Amino acid sequence: MLIREKMMTTAFSPAEQQLVDFILSEAQRLSAMTVQQLADENYVHPSTLIRVAKKLGYSGWLELKEAYLREDHYLNGYFQQVDANLPFAAGDGITTIAKKMAALEISTIEDTLSLVDHDQLNTAKQLLLQAEHIKIFGSNANRLISQDFALKMNRIGKMVTHTASGEGPYEAYNMPANSCGLLISYTGENTGLVQIAQILKQQQIPLIVITSIGDNTLARSGDSQLRLTTRERLYSKIGNFSINKSVCYLLDLLYSCVFADNYAINLNHLIEMGERIDKRKTSSAIMTEESVEKTVQFKDSFRPN
Repeated sequence: MLIREKMMTTAFSPAEQQLVDFILSEAQRLSAMTVQQLADENYVHPSTLIRVAKKLGYSGWLELKEAYLREDHYLNGYFQQVDANLPFAAGDGITTIAKKMAALEISTIEDTLSLVDHDQLNTAKQLLLQAEHIKIFGSNANRLISQDFALKMNRIGKMVTHTASGEGPYEAYNMPANSCGLLISYTGENTGLVQIAQILKQQQIPLIVITSIGDNTLARSGDSQLRLTTRERLYSKIGNFSINKSVCYLLDLLYSCVFADNYAINLNHLIEMGERIDKRKTSSAIMTEESVEKTVQFKDSFRPN
């Protein structure tokens, strides 16, 4: 749930509600206003700001103010030229649709990147590196999307598996101590995944959560939270375009961070496997691999000293 949504659904006193209404309508002015100025303009005591903050789950006004302004900045950032729910119109031609879909994907990547937190990403990277086994939990769609991530991770020796349909809670309960769970949920309130998260926490299995912005149950359960672009409604839309692209980007980012930790070894390993296993032929000069001799030289240049 977004902070502004909490403000609209939380019960406040008349004085508190007056302050909240001002915050919702005058977000652009908040950053420059002191506590006293805000209290004076709304005819409330400064302590009212603290009471509002605590009712919304924050320790004080400054913490609430910073979080609310970050949220407002995000919501008024990308996606100004394209609608994530209806990226093209009924009368658009195929060239127009192509351009609008490209704009949607570009906006989605930029939007997701703006949500990447260095410390959260680094925590996720360390959890993946330390884990001997990684298991992905998600809906049917997210399991399909994450198959490529599992394939790439497996090829560099990081064992990643998906849960069998309907077996999530059982598999979570039986995960060994040196494992890591990766949960993917747009809402963060999927009943089955919430149950799985609770089991993993009880089993002391570290948890990476990929979910929407704002406060939700899964986000609170995660040892690391990576945020998805949060622009789509649940069902009144053409497709899960921005959600799916955001999930793909974050999974590619996680894989890349793990790969980079042992860059030379991982690259050398992939090249050696490709030489032995990949026997595809191509007439394209771009796709054609170097000769074996040149490839070996290329690999050797990446060998650690």
